[in-house]
Amino acid sequence: MTVKLSSRTEGETSVVALEGEINSTTSGGLQAQLLPFVGHGSRVLVDLSGVSYISSAGLRTLLIVHRRAQQLDARVTLVGLCEEVHFVMSATGFLDFFEIADDLDSALERADR
Repeated sequence: MTVKLSSRTEGETSVVALEGEINSTTSGGLQAQLLPFVGHGSRVLVDLSGVSYISSAGLRTLLIVHRRAQQLDARVTLVGLCEEVHFVMSATGFLDFFEIADDLDSALERADR
């Protein structure tokens, strides 16, 4: 299984949409694909509405993205968490690391501020 990644630019914000499961098999490749979006002062919206499952390896990938964003003064917002992914991230404290938005429209509106 793979995670499909598609991206587009909305103004100065990169929107990265993921689809699939983020697990030990897919997280390494995903990390390599996500990190280039996190540049100095960048704004990145990671749309997880197409992600139904995230494992500890997937959480590690997101943690690495978060740390890179901190180093480069970038903003990463997670969008569209399904109930299961939200639960896992809440139970592990990962929601505290990221800005969270329910949908892309509200996330884009906040990104423009």
